[in-house]
Amino acid sequence: MPVTIDAIRDAARQLEGRVVRTPSLPSPALSERCGAEIVLKLENLQVTGSFKSRGAYIKLAGLADEEKKAGVVAASAGNHAQGVAYHARNLGIPATIYMPEGTPFTKVGRTEALGAKVVLSGSGLAEARETAMQQCESEGQVFVHPYDDPEIIAGQGTVGLEFLIDVPDLEVLVVPIGGGGLLAGSAVAAKALNPDIEIIGVEAALFPSMSEALGKISGAPDQKAGTTGQTPGQTIAEGIAVKVPGKLTKPVIEDLVSDIVLADETSLELAVQTYLEDQRIVTEGAGAASLAAVLNQPERFSGRKTGLVVSGGNMDARLLSSILMRGLVREGRMVRLRIEITDTPGALSRVSGLIGKHGGNIIEIYHQRLFYDIPVKQTEVDVVLETVDANHVQEIMKALIEDGFPARLMGATSLES
Repeated sequence: MPVTIDAIRDAARQLEGRVVRTPSLPSPALSERCGAEIVLKLENLQVTGSFKSRGAYIKLAGLADEEKKAGVVAASAGNHAQGVAYHARNLGIPATIYMPEGTPFTKVGRTEALGAKVVLSGSGLAEARETAMQQCESEGQVFVHPYDDPEIIAGQGTVGLEFLIDVPDLEVLVVPIGGGGLLAGSAVAAKALNPDIEIIGVEAALFPSMSEALGKISGAPDQKAGTTGQTPGQTIAEGIAVKVPGKLTKPVIEDLVSDIVLADETSLELAVQTYLEDQRIVTEGAGAASLAAVLNQPERFSGRKTGLVVSGGNMDARLLSSILMRGLVREGRMVRLRIEITDTPGALSRVSGLIGKHGGNIIEIYHQRLFYDIPVKQTEVDVVLETVDANHVQEIMKALIEDGFPARLMGATSLES
């Protein structure tokens, strides 16, 4: 094992006063929804918004004076960058962070605000990391790896240590996994405190690197690792979008983790939405992965005391807005109807009156006469509505049709009868 429970306990002592000792909170709302006793470890409450600051501090604090003076280098497009920048500033260590050229300005700005120098290089993280390593070699600086480092793993393992100290009778621990630092460290700690606990990792289905490497595959409907024929694509779980699993973390996970579940994009979106609506907390896609696993397989966790690590909350506001709006559409709380009407005075007024009479709230309306393949004395209007649920949508459509206004539901949803 690259990391022991003693190393994790030592890391916990070093982190006192350096990071937030995040709470482990029971969630009655999620427990009712999932049919399990859900407890959350809220790493989204860290100063930098994720667990990454734990490992970053342990690595930086353990450097020799000469290494601290020379400075450190990291490659990251998000949470690792901020964790390194935050503690490097506090420890007086010069830090350079390499990010891909397409990194959003908000992430660049946050990292620079924490005192690090940001260099944009390459089209992806692999290219940025290669350039970062070249700088380390030429300048004699230390590269801070995001997960494949014993000190990083020990720091991340304090999440699991704290969780099991707070809730020693957990039956299942569910942890997001990218490179595996958080899962490996937490697994070592959790198994040391409770040998009978079951540990499950969760990967984004588009980036199943560890599950493919180990052959531990479960979850994501119609998306089994190694059988999808897909190449990695865009995921809302950027924090766990890792193409190559960790060499140090792999044997730990192979030994201590019972299964790795894949979470597809729809389940990740649903988990982000559920955390906000049911628990009133903001999570990023990776941070919501553990809940996505439980929502995908509720029977597996039914009646069991289940700990979910909420690994981070650094979600872009525009992306969060899109996820919430898409969730409303999926649930039938916002729909778009295409309604046929005669092109005569008062017809549109009658339609809006019917919708209002049956409790629908019109958000937008599009009235098109020229570009639809319909008779010249007819027209179609597209109406975007706020509704209560799918049954409410069907009630409104029935009322329109019975009054002589044929209506159909637009868009790819599961609401059509």
